[in-house]
Amino acid sequence: MSGAPHASVLLTEVVEALDLGPGRLVVDGTFGAGGYSRAFLETGADVIGIDRDPTAARFAAPLAAEYKGRFRLVRGRFSDLEQHLADCGQASCDGIALDLGVSSMQLGEAERGFSFMRDGPLDMRMGDEGRSAADIVNQDEPGDLARIFWIYGEEKASRRIAAFIARRRAEQPFTHTLDLAEVIEKAVGGRRGAPTHPATRVFQALRIAVNEELAELEAGLDAAERALSEGGRLAVVTFHSLEDRIVKAFFTERAGRKPMGSRHLPQVQAGPAPSFELLFNGVRAPSDIETFENPRARSAKLRAAERTAAPAWRMAA
Repeated sequence: MSGAPHASVLLTEVVEALDLGPGRLVVDGTFGAGGYSRAFLETGADVIGIDRDPTAARFAAPLAAEYKGRFRLVRGRFSDLEQHLADCGQASCDGIALDLGVSSMQLGEAERGFSFMRDGPLDMRMGDEGRSAADIVNQDEPGDLARIFWIYGEEKASRRIAAFIARRRAEQPFTHTLDLAEVIEKAVGGRRGAPTHPATRVFQALRIAVNEELAELEAGLDAAERALSEGGRLAVVTFHSLEDRIVKAFFTERAGRKPMGSRHLPQVQAGPAPSFELLFNGVRAPSDIETFENPRARSAKLRAAERTAAPAWRMAA
C-alpha cells in the first residue's frame, strides 16, 4: 500500500474474521481512506461505508466507480448504522468492521489539529460539528480539564497540566496545537528522556472528549448487535486500553462469558441468551512484519464474534 494516505491495520485478519464473499453485505463503520472497504469488495461482498469526516468522500468516489452498484458511502456516525442501513434499503447486514481511533491521514493534516507534531488550529473534530479542542481548553474549568486528562488520557500529571493551562489562557487563549504542546511540556518539567512526547496523553484525551469516542463506541456496539443477521460477524480493531476494555466487556457479556459468583454463594438468575459467539479467545495482534512496516499498528488489537439467533440484549437505562 505504498503511497496510501492510511494503511489499514490487521487487514488480512479482519477480512478473514468477517468471512465475506459474493452476496454478503458488510458495513465498514469507519471508512477512512477505504482500505478495508476495497478489501471487502475484492471478496465479492457489497459494502456500505460510514464516516463522519467530510474529507472521506474523495476516497469513496474511485470505489463507487470501480465497483458500480456494490459500494456506497454514507456520511454520519457508526452508532447510527441502523438508520444508515435503512436509508440504503437494508434491514440488516452480514458483517460490520470498526477500526477505531484517529487515522494517519488525519494526523498528517495540520489543519485538523490532531497532532502536536505539526502546528495547526486546535480543532480535533472528526466531523465539522460540535465543540473543538480549543473550546474545551479555553472554556472548561481546571477541575473538568484534569478529569478529562486523567480519565481519557490516564495522565498522572493531569491536575498540574490543567493548572498550567488555566494560568496561561488567562493571559492569552489557546488557538494552535504547538502552543498547547509547549505549555504541557513546561507543566511536566520537559521530556526528561521520555520516549514519548509529554503531550501525547493530553492530546489523546482531548480528541476522545471532542468526538465523544467512548460513548460513540458503546452505542455503536449496541447498534451492531441489533443490525447483524444471524451468523453475521463483528470485527473491532482498537488502539488503546480504554477502547479495548469497552469492546472486551461487550463481547464477554454478550457471549455469556461473564464470570459467575462464588460456588459457595446462591446462584444468580441467568441473564439473556448469548447474542454473540467469540471467534477466538483474547485478541489478534499485528505481526512483527506489519508493525515494522507500519509502526501505528503496534498497539492494535482485534476482537471478533459471530451473531447468534438470540434476540439483541436490551440496552442499560
